[in-house]
Amino acid sequence: MKFDYGKIKDPTFFAQNRVKAHSDHHYYKNHRELAEKNESFRQNLNGLWKFQYARNLAEAPDGFEAEDFDCKGWEDIRVPAHIQMEGYDKPQYVNVQYPWDGHEAIEPGEIPTQFNPVASYVKYFTVPENMQGKRLFVSFQGVESGFALWCNGSYVGYSEDTFTPSEFELTSYLKEGENKLAVQVFKWTSGSWCEDQDFFRFSGIFRDVYLYSIPDTHVSDIRIKTILNDTYDRGNLEIVLEAIGNGKVELILTRQGEEAARTEVEIKDGQSTVVELTIEQPALWSAEQPNLYNLMIQVTDNQEQLQELIPQRVGFRRFAIEDGIMKLNGKRIVFKGVDRHEFSSRRGRVPNHDELLRDIVTMKRNNINAIRTSHYPNDSALYALCDEYGLYLIDECNMETHGMWDMVGRGVWPIEKALPGDRQEWKDLLLDRVNSMYQRDKNHPSIIIWSCGNESFGGSVIYEMSKLFHALDDTRLVHYEGVCNDRRYNDTSDMESRMYPSAAAVKEFLQKDRSKPYLLCEYTHAMGNSCGGMHKYTDLTDEEPLFQGGFIWDYIDQSIYHKDRYGKEVLGYGGDFDDRPCDYNFSGNGIAYGGERMPSPKMQEVKFNYQNISIQIQDDQFTVINKNLFTNTDVYDCKISLTLEGRQIADTKVDIGVEPLSQQTYQLPRWRYLTPWSKEEPWMATDAGEYVVTVSFVLKEDTLWAQRGHEVAFGQGIYEIEAPQQRKAPSYMKVTDGTYNLGIKGEHFEVLFDKGGKGLVSYVYGGREMIKAIPKPNFWRAPTDNDNGNQMPFRYAQWKLASMYQLNGIPGSKEPNPVIVQETDKVTVTYTYYLPTTPESSCEVAYTVTGDGTVHTALSYDPPKGIHDMPEFGMLFKFDADYENLTWYGYGPAETYCDRERGGKLGIYQNKVADNIAQYLVPQECGNHTHVRRASITDNLGRGMEFIGKELSFSALPYTPHELENAMHSYELPPVYYTVVRVALQQMGVAGDDSWGARTHEEYLIDVTRPLKLEFDFKGI
Repeated sequence: MKFDYGKIKDPTFFAQNRVKAHSDHHYYKNHRELAEKNESFRQNLNGLWKFQYARNLAEAPDGFEAEDFDCKGWEDIRVPAHIQMEGYDKPQYVNVQYPWDGHEAIEPGEIPTQFNPVASYVKYFTVPENMQGKRLFVSFQGVESGFALWCNGSYVGYSEDTFTPSEFELTSYLKEGENKLAVQVFKWTSGSWCEDQDFFRFSGIFRDVYLYSIPDTHVSDIRIKTILNDTYDRGNLEIVLEAIGNGKVELILTRQGEEAARTEVEIKDGQSTVVELTIEQPALWSAEQPNLYNLMIQVTDNQEQLQELIPQRVGFRRFAIEDGIMKLNGKRIVFKGVDRHEFSSRRGRVPNHDELLRDIVTMKRNNINAIRTSHYPNDSALYALCDEYGLYLIDECNMETHGMWDMVGRGVWPIEKALPGDRQEWKDLLLDRVNSMYQRDKNHPSIIIWSCGNESFGGSVIYEMSKLFHALDDTRLVHYEGVCNDRRYNDTSDMESRMYPSAAAVKEFLQKDRSKPYLLCEYTHAMGNSCGGMHKYTDLTDEEPLFQGGFIWDYIDQSIYHKDRYGKEVLGYGGDFDDRPCDYNFSGNGIAYGGERMPSPKMQEVKFNYQNISIQIQDDQFTVINKNLFTNTDVYDCKISLTLEGRQIADTKVDIGVEPLSQQTYQLPRWRYLTPWSKEEPWMATDAGEYVVTVSFVLKEDTLWAQRGHEVAFGQGIYEIEAPQQRKAPSYMKVTDGTYNLGIKGEHFEVLFDKGGKGLVSYVYGGREMIKAIPKPNFWRAPTDNDNGNQMPFRYAQWKLASMYQLNGIPGSKEPNPVIVQETDKVTVTYTYYLPTTPESSCEVAYTVTGDGTVHTALSYDPPKGIHDMPEFGMLFKFDADYENLTWYGYGPAETYCDRERGGKLGIYQNKVADNIAQYLVPQECGNHTHVRRASITDNLGRGMEFIGKELSFSALPYTPHELENAMHSYELPPVYYTVVRVALQQMGVAGDDSWGARTHEEYLIDVTRPLKLEFDFKGI
């Protein structure tokens, strides 16, 4: 048989001679190999393969699979890897559009012919001695997107579906000595029309490849089903074994070394054997308590010779819709989830085990309890980690036709053009993908929902996919968001699923339609500086039983390391690889950065909004609301601390035992006389200030994912004790009223104001000039990705001009500018700035200098009727870059904004000014801190400037908003010359309902219907 290359553009041709899909279990020859995890039944073929690249099929090597075709002079390539990450072709990022759009005009099912890279691989191997004489197979765990296989010159088979295993039997093709395995991988096949996911487009052998043999008596497939009674105190374990050869199987179920059940059955060649075990008082599996049993399957032949040992983990759990609500083990579940592309900045969709583990650990540490494998089956290792560490999974089938659905959804194309829609020629391909994913993943307790795919409209074909999932598995639910676009097949999805509605829209929908539980398979689009207003959704899960949470889009920035023109390694996004068409930095939507996979500042908010323990503090009490389904709060230490003006003055630890899904109120402790909530204490002036009580829950013991002491939840209460006003004795000041300048000199300082209207031109403290430029009113921020998506720069452009090109004084006015008022103990200098706004407007900055060097600053603005709101209302200062150390008392430790500050904890924090530049793929607004009471920037000798105010919005960065805005990448930012301080009354929220039109919610905008006034002090230190 020869391979028919014409078939790769036929959607009904997607597999030939492929082994039937089966479970992903491992098997070992004996107990020693099991203990060592040494699978002698497998021979790893990862490593270097011979390789040749061609731009299209016409240029691909002809006959290279033949035994006498010498490929040993070819180049080497690593396997597993994408060829685009190995120097061939180039990475291309597109979101909705198909990657060939505009280059070749083709219809669904057809494939590009001018540019459609073909990767030819050859691996020479010798069958290991222990495998000789046995049936031998080759397993490709992932190949993108279609490939043909030859062995020793003979055609073996073909497979598509990038993300599930493709296996072939090689037994009849083998010879003694060296064998030649030849693979030809096609970047795009007809099946690629169903792989239009929002990701970088790669190709090649990108997951493990290995040979495997099977013993004479072998269990080829295992299906595990757990059934719990209604009181959850008895579990039945149903195991279905598919056998090759005859023999016996002994099954032993244990937990923590204790045997729970045991049985023995006979197996017969080609037949299914059903085994049932009953467990009393089973330890149930959940993300909170991922209790796993170990099932050992020992296979012997009819001579009672051990053939193989199969270890399998089992989790007892029941997931179903009960009383109209999704419940796990009888309790209403809330998905505190995240969508996750499988991605590594160094390897593309080939993350190593350490990267997978880091993701899981980071999620657990930040209260994430669920993953949607958007939008394809992930590496098998991820599922095992989720079983062990405790994360719920929506396992998503490899189907997305966004480039077709988009046009149908917008009404440009008729519904008949939807793909797959009702087109029967695509049905078998997609049902095969359903079956392949199900068979591989079916035994993982972490998977509680199957998903038919993503963004592919609706139709009868997807309905058939859902029906197949239900026919194969009655223990899980089926998800598909696209039914909202095609209600003809509403039963495709067991739940109502949506993407990116506002929280208000979710609530409104559920007021009208309560037929299904509701989840958001994508929400709070985390592109750049985002996730504003996330709490509106998480709060709604507490208010509306049918709303059961959602999945943040998404977990990690898809960015790729490459070298810039100077040889420095930098992170790139779409378009940086000369890939066209592309969708640029839309690949950067993560709550974790690409590169080293570190949490971004957004993670702080995610952790708080997802915490399972809520603490409410009022007066002398605190209420603990335990949202855990199965976990009492007594597994944590409850710590309570008291600070005065940010400095801890007392702390204690208390025992708090609140049952799951309940709440309890407790008294706050009394530390000697320090009880700031008391109105009866004899307060002294030295006791005055701001007291903060922090109640936090931390791990009592080490876990797989965090060490003892890791904080899982916190809440704070703030108390203000006012001291009697004490008038300070005025300090000496000398005022020099010059022709062009007004000078004020005190013991350690000297201030100079320009009398021509420019502003504060000098502030010398301790003999050092502090300011590098005249402080100016600032109304602008570097646009965020969300800002650009909703056209904020266009709508607010006048405020950028107002920040850059304000005039000194009002044109034609005869009023003096500045206005100088000298009193006994202070001097006030007030400047008026005319702003290029429509309608025209002006603002005033009043500086009041006192004898100790303090400059009280007041920025005032009376908005004219009809003026548009602004991004920021504040002042901008420039200092020498030597003032590189920032300390603040406010919300932290990560950046906060008025609509993303719940995760901020009030306290004193320190960092380097440069650390406040968030590593978003495109430089943008970052580093802001809300509710700042005081902040200082200092050099390494402790000299600098302190700012004091009442709940300021404050940032210190190495760049101005305009410098940030001008850069497309962080490496394009200019050399650092300044520390730029912005002190603001408010900055508008960062938004995040989506990144292509959703604006900041009204309550987080700056209210320009009333006069605005910012007041703060600054002083040298």
